[in-house]
Amino acid sequence: MILKDGCTTTSSMNMRGKIIFYEERNFQGRSYECMSDCSDMSSSLSRCQSCRVESGCFMVYERPNFMGNQFFMRRGEYSDSMSMMGMRDCIRSCRSIPMHRGQFKIKIFERENFSGQSNELHEDCDNIQERFRMSDCMSCQVMEGHWLLFEQPHFRGKMMYMRPGEYRSFRDMDMSGMRIMSMRRIMDSCN
Repeated sequence: MILKDGCTTTSSMNMRGKIIFYEERNFQGRSYECMSDCSDMSSSLSRCQSCRVESGCFMVYERPNFMGNQFFMRRGEYSDSMSMMGMRDCIRSCRSIPMHRGQFKIKIFERENFSGQSNELHEDCDNIQERFRMSDCMSCQVMEGHWLLFEQPHFRGKMMYMRPGEYRSFRDMDMSGMRIMSMRRIMDSCN
């Protein structure tokens, strides 16, 4: 049985990707097909133990409303996605990442509310402490493109998806205790 995502429109199908979640490992059991953002999948699936990204890129979240631990998923099959990501079987929301073609620009700040030392980036940075001598990164402004911020150098550890906008406090985003140490652009190679 396939449940279709009720939020999808014809125009968004052309611009966004497609992901299918399955209740059981190896793409078995009930499934839920999604082509746009979904803030709460719990009414459609009781659990999620595998998924298939047919096109595009997605962030999946362990809690509803795009909260909790986040995982970046690109085109491919994840037959036992929960153990691969270290999650319990609890993907509860997902966000479609639109492809960005053009410049990338993010301004990072040492403290909340865009204060303290700041630096502007246009490319990936594998270690902000070594590159900028920043002790911490607590807020940012994404001017262009979509970015992944990581808690450890060299793009490892927990991650946080940032789309264009202002983020005054990472602590307010349910990511308290997470230090940002590296960041990477989400390029258009997801398809």
